[in-house]
Amino acid sequence: MQGTSQQDVIVVGAGVAGLSAALALAGSGARVTVLERRPYVGGRACSYLHPALDEVVDSQHVMVGCCVNLVELSAAAGLTDKIRWYDEQTFLEPGGRSSRIGSSVLPAPLQYAPSFLGAGMLSLSDKLGMARGLLEFFRGYPQQDDEDMETWLRRTGQSERSIRHFWSPILMATLNDRPSMCSTRYAGKVFHELFVKSSQGGRLGIPTVPLSEFYQGFADHLVQLGGRVELRASVDSLVQRDGRWCVTAAGTNYEADTVVLALPFEQTRRLLPALHSDHAAAGEVVADLDQRAQHLVHSPFTSILLWYDREICTLDHAWLLDTTIEWFFHKSRIRRSPQQQGSYVELVIAGSRAQLEISREQILTEAQRELALFFPEVKQAKLRKSGILKDARATFSVTTGLDAVRPQQRTALPGLFLAGDWTQTEWPATMEGAARSGRLAAGEVVGRRDRFMAPELPAEGLMRLLL
Repeated sequence: MQGTSQQDVIVVGAGVAGLSAALALAGSGARVTVLERRPYVGGRACSYLHPALDEVVDSQHVMVGCCVNLVELSAAAGLTDKIRWYDEQTFLEPGGRSSRIGSSVLPAPLQYAPSFLGAGMLSLSDKLGMARGLLEFFRGYPQQDDEDMETWLRRTGQSERSIRHFWSPILMATLNDRPSMCSTRYAGKVFHELFVKSSQGGRLGIPTVPLSEFYQGFADHLVQLGGRVELRASVDSLVQRDGRWCVTAAGTNYEADTVVLALPFEQTRRLLPALHSDHAAAGEVVADLDQRAQHLVHSPFTSILLWYDREICTLDHAWLLDTTIEWFFHKSRIRRSPQQQGSYVELVIAGSRAQLEISREQILTEAQRELALFFPEVKQAKLRKSGILKDARATFSVTTGLDAVRPQQRTALPGLFLAGDWTQTEWPATMEGAARSGRLAAGEVVGRRDRFMAPELPAEGLMRLLL
């Protein structure tokens, strides 16, 4: 064994949850070390050099205006100029018909009404049904967690076209799953925050650099605050004796009074057998966490990465309707690459359980066929490179009854805390959920749960009278 390093707090995991917990604690004066098993930060929101493509790749993650904690963390790390914000989004139908949805000068909750009224992707009856549905989310989101969104869509009489062209695409993009797998409690929060409460909540922010480069800014800020980030430091054992924690990672012992496990639920569950403590609650905590983790369900995510020899369109991003692909990101334009370099695009298939069983060649062939339905230039362009990224464990499904399963950040074991978007945050499996979990865990460490939380976006316009 190498020497022992003594710290106040050890955070296991350098994803968004771990980095947000570490930043909060370091900013309050704690000595913090983050241990990360990979050679880069970002967790599931990471980028890396693909050996076969010789390109730095990632699966696109975005933020929206209501992601107040993630936005605040990014600003504190000096990353504001590395986020490109969009106030308008484009919905495309096969053949090229375009509908643009954006905020207007009308007060909330009417800010999107003019663009929805002009959207050719929806009929007047579709829009009237959607308006009736959105009324249910005017005062917030359901507090009960017993109805799935598919049931809600039937109950409120939503048309098949509004489901295909609005409800389902938004759910797939934000919750990464089909309506039957999404609790109305969490879906309702999404629609309330994005389309009802304020004009700022639905703004779309996309990092203009690869994700690990973006989140390295968080790590660099942590170092400026006196913290440490140890990469390639996979945890082998986690032992508590006499109130002190000893974490063994990559041959080094780290000691601290406090440990924050900031890992996905499946990794937390795998680490549990390595957790030992002389405290009477240890066995109970391990059994409880293991039981909870068994009830969480993964939802996969598939990214198709394409490099063309020419620019195939002038859009930065778009929703692609009535196809397998949900979302189109023109990454070369988002990152403002020289036009002569051609188009680098990412096509997203959310909740992609079917694609896990389909070959790379099949996915690629079908994706190019579908892309050409929207952008005819694809047929003339030469495909230089292509890659398929399948993440079978991208997120967890926000199914009904989930609130009874998600654990708090504080455990019954003194000095052991949890972070991760799967813990209790009142948010679904998003980067904002991860950021919130880290800050909530840090708050529990210092004895005030909400201490580090950013203020929510205030209600605007007429919504101030309803909330």
